[in-house]
Amino acid sequence: MFIQIMQGRCTRQDELRALAEGWAEELGPRSEGWLGSTFGFTDDDMFVGVVRFTDRAAAMHNSERPEQASWASRMTALMDGPIEFHDCDDVTLMMDGGSDAAGFVQVIRGRVADPSRLKAMLTDESSTRMLHQARPEILGATLAVEEDGTFTETIAFTSEAAAREGEQRAMPEMPDDIRATLEEAMAGARFYDLHHPWFHSH
Repeated sequence: MFIQIMQGRCTRQDELRALAEGWAEELGPRSEGWLGSTFGFTDDDMFVGVVRFTDRAAAMHNSERPEQASWASRMTALMDGPIEFHDCDDVTLMMDGGSDAAGFVQVIRGRVADPSRLKAMLTDESSTRMLHQARPEILGATLAVEEDGTFTETIAFTSEAAAREGEQRAMPEMPDDIRATLEEAMAGARFYDLHHPWFHSH
């Protein structure tokens, strides 16, 4: 899987959402390898989009289409400033990656020295089983890692209320290596809360 993350400030939120929904209806079905997208805005008008493709070649082929370039130009015109893009070939899914039925999405951007430890934790059966028992409101997540160890984790929750309640519950004791991996990943990480996310799938 290939994931592209885009973010930038936008105060014309209704217009940008309408443009994104138009892409999903008109261009999405004709976009090679497009799997789905997660979009939302934070409280301070930061737009965050996480778009999934089967692979980089399909994503690049899509970006070269004239109609895609035209759409991107219209999107740029709606933004308050530049758009930041992050392309990731290194993608890990936790619990099937989430669900379009999620009522709340949290996007976490951070950096780790050894991404393999974080990826192993997300795919370890015992770890995910423990997490699911402790935090049943988590529907799944995607982890996209860049070459320098920067990661973007997109976590889907049933609702924000359930997520906040889950944050207050005591987590079970974790092995030292897993705890150390989590502590490193969260150190200096930035959190983007998408209170009203929307989704598109092929």
